[in-house]
Amino acid sequence: MWAKPASPSTSETRGGSPPQSPAAQHARRDSAAVRNPGRRFAQIVRLKPQHIDEYEKAHAAVWPEVLQQIKACNIQDYSISHDKDSGILFASFKYVGYDFVGDMEKMRENPKVREWWQMTDGWQESLVPGAKSSESGSPPWWKEIKEVFYMP
Repeated sequence: MWAKPASPSTSETRGGSPPQSPAAQHARRDSAAVRNPGRRFAQIVRLKPQHIDEYEKAHAAVWPEVLQQIKACNIQDYSISHDKDSGILFASFKYVGYDFVGDMEKMRENPKVREWWQMTDGWQESLVPGAKSSESGSPPWWKEIKEVFYMP
């Protein structure tokens, strides 16, 4: 389900100051003045019509371990919408961490998340050529789509 885009932040220093120690960089990241504003993601996959009820029932009671891992991996404001006519599931979320690839590795390492993906992937059809599963990661199961408009 998770693509591997570039991190939303860079390691450039501000105002030409010399590079800081890792501890100082970490403290700076956690301050409100430089908090990561986040990067929004949008993704799609097709839901097989015979699995609509199962999918909706599962997502009405997402396993607590899955929700905890999503939050621990710096994912916020996550929603999934479904268009019954086309079968498309549309997911959007905001990533507010500093290491997207690393956080998605942590997500993939969680056995409950992998179990969840194995269940839900069977109800879906990826729109990404060559995609095998959410767990495999590459190519991604969910197709990332381009944002063309946003109004905060």
